Amino acid sequence: MIRITGSYITTSVVGQSVQAFVPGPLPPTNPDLRVETFAELNRAAELALARLSGMGSLAPSVDWLLYSAIRKEALLTSQIEGTQASLTDLFDSEAGSIVRNADDVQEVTNYLRAFRLVQENLRSSDGLPISLRLICEAHRLLMNGVRGSSKQPGEIRRSQNWIGGTRPGNAVFVPPPPNTVGELLADLERFIHDERSNLPPLVKIAIVHAQFETIHPFLDGNGRMGRLLIGALLEHWNLLPEPLMYLSGYLKAYQMTYYQRLSDIRTKGDWESWIRFFLEGVVEAASEAEKSIVGLASLVAADRQRLLALPKLGTITMRLFERLPVMPRFTVEHVRQLFETTFPTANAAIAALESLGIVVEMTGQKKNRYFSYQRYVQFLDR
Repeated sequence: MIRITGSYITTSVVGQSVQAFVPGPLPPTNPDLRVETFAELNRAAELALARLSGMGSLAPSVDWLLYSAIRKEALLTSQIEGTQASLTDLFDSEAGSIVRNADDVQEVTNYLRAFRLVQENLRSSDGLPISLRLICEAHRLLMNGVRGSSKQPGEIRRSQNWIGGTRPGNAVFVPPPPNTVGELLADLERFIHDERSNLPPLVKIAIVHAQFETIHPFLDGNGRMGRLLIGALLEHWNLLPEPLMYLSGYLKAYQMTYYQRLSDIRTKGDWESWIRFFLEGVVEAASEAEKSIVGLASLVAADRQRLLALPKLGTITMRLFERLPVMPRFTVEHVRQLFETTFPTANAAIAALESLGIVVEMTGQKKNRYFSYQRYVQFLDR
């Protein structure tokens, strides 16, 4: 039996008559979701997240785990949309170095700012809950000063958009008409906060993401906002206390399947295949993040042991080393300011790390030198 997941409305876009898809209310019905078909997979995904949460608590510093994980998610979700920035570009930019693809790096940086805004609101007693208002405020940050910044950042679209194709008439998908978007988003918000639902939280997250992408409420940036919502809901439903998982890596690796599964919901009513794909992604992404934590912890621990074996180990040298996982690219001036010390002391601390091959000078110059915790950067940039 094919499930009816919405209806088509004939609308006019730039003089062309097209069929815009309007999704039905949530949760999916007629028939209801066959929860039993993915119950075992859901348990596996929840267990994978529980293991990842435990790994985060065992790490020497959750700060440097978050530093890398959030940046990888920001980078990968932006790459799905076509940005060419790399992780090293982002690290270089944060260190004050001039990068060639500054616009792409800015898009990644904007995602970080938007995610922090949502996280701060969720963790504050007087912050906004997950809501249309919070999504719009995050979208405003996401689109600030980058591609699409002229397309009403932070505002629900007031005109018809389309996906794929050179014009509405040959589009791959035409989202709902603008006059329906407000009520569709209100229904989505009600579904998120409906405590009567017996659907598992991860299944609800999968449904929310798919519905958000179908509504496509903004003129630009919908994909990144929809994926940001995944991370926010993982915390909202206490599935992951910290954003240690970068699901966008999985979605990027299987990008065509990702889009096809979302499309099959609209064309075939096939919610089950999308939910299974999403849950498989959580298992894979959580496992990858867990391996990354072990690898990073082992790398840092091995370098720490080599450093501690130095006959003369200065305090600033040790403090700088402990700072490297959240400052993998830096200058002498960064070190001097960070530890409120002198240039000779900062230089000496860096030289000690350089002598062990822990940090590497990147420019080959005598002035304006940049240093890198290179093995750490290479591990993250795999």
